[in-house]
Amino acid sequence: MFNIRKKILLATLIVFISVNATCQHKKGSVSDSDVKIEKKRKKKKKKKVKLPNIDLSHWKVTLPITNEEGKPVEINPPEIFDFAKMEIAKPYMYIDSTRGAIVFHAMPTDSKTRNTKYTRSELREQMEPGNNNVNWTFADGAYMRGKLAMDATTKDANGKYHRTIIMQIHGRLTNEQRDLIGEDDNNAPPILKIYWDKGKIRVKTKVLKNSNASVPEILHEDAWDDDDGFNFEEEVGFKKFTLEVKVSEGKMVIVLNKNEYKVYENVHIRKWGVFENYFKAGNYFQTRDKGAFSKVRFYELEISH
Repeated sequence: MFNIRKKILLATLIVFISVNATCQHKKGSVSDSDVKIEKKRKKKKKKKVKLPNIDLSHWKVTLPITNEEGKPVEINPPEIFDFAKMEIAKPYMYIDSTRGAIVFHAMPTDSKTRNTKYTRSELREQMEPGNNNVNWTFADGAYMRGKLAMDATTKDANGKYHRTIIMQIHGRLTNEQRDLIGEDDNNAPPILKIYWDKGKIRVKTKVLKNSNASVPEILHEDAWDDDDGFNFEEEVGFKKFTLEVKVSEGKMVIVLNKNEYKVYENVHIRKWGVFENYFKAGNYFQTRDKGAFSKVRFYELEISH
């Protein structure tokens, strides 16, 4: 009788241990599975950081705010490399890490550069970092390529989008030319302005009022006038697009999305060869309307000579 009871107790104990171990194993399996699912969910939620493909080694930026002297704030290399950490720059030039772009944000303020009523958040090429006095001529040759998009812009009282200049070639007098015509600075007109204009890309250049004029007459800003302008057919709207500017002696070519071309090869471009030049890119906002603003995204920007 005692042996029978002993066997029953032993069998019951074995069954209890086996069932309990199975339950614990199942419980442990469910917990592991939950953890794995949770980890997968967390991985899916994590967004990939994208950075723009832009080397700022040969650029300085002008921001739409003034410094203590009442002049527009400028950031030169090498300080510009840390613009994303600079409190003064953050509202006007910042990285959009979801799209991999630098955003240039401009609006009407009291911060205006000389000879203009408009404000800008715009890069200025410096062939020698930190130095504005080293520039190039058309005979030297130059190339700029940008991949960009209009991020946002306001509308005027008539319901039309405000326009902004997104790329430029600006002229510059040498010190000798400046002294020859009695100017007090080295400023010369921009030979090229490329606008985002109501969803299209518009190009403006300069023409001589007198095509027979020569030095020193052509060194004066009032010797030049605006041409009638040119609109590319494609409407880029707020989509990403690519612009190329190719310069050589007596010739200037603008290319939109490797599809449309505008070629300037005339007496005006040939005579422009007396000037030095530099590239500009960003957001040179073209209105003083209260409350207006625009934001331009640059994904890529490169220059070569």
